[in-house]
This record gives sequence, C-alpha cells and structure tokens, in this order.
Amino acid sequence: MGACASCLFGTSDDYDTPDPETRRRQQAEAAERRQKENESRGIKDPEGLKRKQQRKEELEKKAELAGTQQGEGLKWQVG
Repeated sequence: MGACASCLFGTSDDYDTPDPETRRRQQAEAAERRQKENESRGIKDPEGLKRKQQRKEELEKKAELAGTQQGEGLKWQVG
C-alpha cells in the first residue's frame, strides 16, 4: 500500500511547506505588493501625485513657519 501511494501521489518532498521564516517573508512581500496596487488604483500617474503631495506639504510647512515668525500664533479672546 505504501509503495502504491508514493507512485500515485508523488513523494512527500513535492508537498513540503517552506519553513515559517520563509513563509512569513513571502506573506509580507505579498502584502506590500497588494498595498501598492491598492494605493495606485485609479491613479494614472502615481509619481506625479506623490510629487504634488510633497509640494503641498512643503508649502504648508513654509506657511506655518512664516506665521510663527511674524508673531501670529494662538489668539485669545476674552469676552
């Protein structure tokens, strides 16, 4: 019976699962790929979008710094 099973189903080497560390790494890579695909879904130029977001953040930081340098901070109203 044992000899017949190995002929029909192949050797157990064909069905060995990778060690847990390799499996974890493969799963992490697959998750990163899926995340990148989901982020770029519906966007024609993902690099252009990233550049625009960076420019926007830089402008916001500059505006924030300019506001604090001019003495504009929190304003208090007592009433």
